[in-house]
Amino acid sequence: MTDLYHSDFDCMVIGAHPDDAELCCGGTIAKLTSEGKKVVLVDCTEGEMGTRGTPELRKQEAIDAAKILGVDDRINLGMRDGYIQINEENLYKMVQTIRRFRPKIILIHPWFERHPDHENLHKLFRDSMFKCGLRKFETEYDGQKQEIFRTRKLFCYQQAYQFPKIPDFFVDISDVHEIKLNAIRAFTSQVFIEGKYTEEPKTRLSSPEFMEELIARARYLGGMCGVKYAEAFLNIEPLILRSLSNLL
Repeated sequence: MTDLYHSDFDCMVIGAHPDDAELCCGGTIAKLTSEGKKVVLVDCTEGEMGTRGTPELRKQEAIDAAKILGVDDRINLGMRDGYIQINEENLYKMVQTIRRFRPKIILIHPWFERHPDHENLHKLFRDSMFKCGLRKFETEYDGQKQEIFRTRKLFCYQQAYQFPKIPDFFVDISDVHEIKLNAIRAFTSQVFIEGKYTEEPKTRLSSPEFMEELIARARYLGGMCGVKYAEAFLNIEPLILRSLSNLL
């Protein structure tokens, strides 16, 4: 009998666009890979609606960033940027991907966000996660029927908006903070790079102030829990410890 919770990868990070994972939880990713954990990044669109750059350039930037973070794999689901919807095609892609990698932990956008794609992806993911455990929702990968799968370790990272409450937990990224920044800087078409001139339109992300904001947020979150830099998360499912000794 198939174990519903048998996992192959340690963590899957899902983002609507290339660079979402790096911007929101790049430190947590770097921390996991430095500990030898298997991590896969899933970009749902190519970011083709973005003001700056091209899908081809952003694809290469995503590859470069993945190398900096040291992840085991990075894939793109080819959904339509700006129009992520809950439909049969997207549900199939998401369920197929989750069943393919079978991650113990999944990190995803929260349900309240500035970008509609981020909110819609959260809803799509929640629907997909439920269907992942349904035997009658059948998917195939590489010509083989996939087995059902679910995990309850589902967490939201922080992005444009502040969480509406104190985060459920923090990850200390002090020792990998510079790796996170380098991974973000790999997206040269999107963020400010010292000394690089471009004639492309200015955006919030391309301003030097945006990078300063990212650093300030990590410093602020770190200060909340007594470390230098941190990233914050919300639980989707209740988080259970086998024992309080896990916190010692």
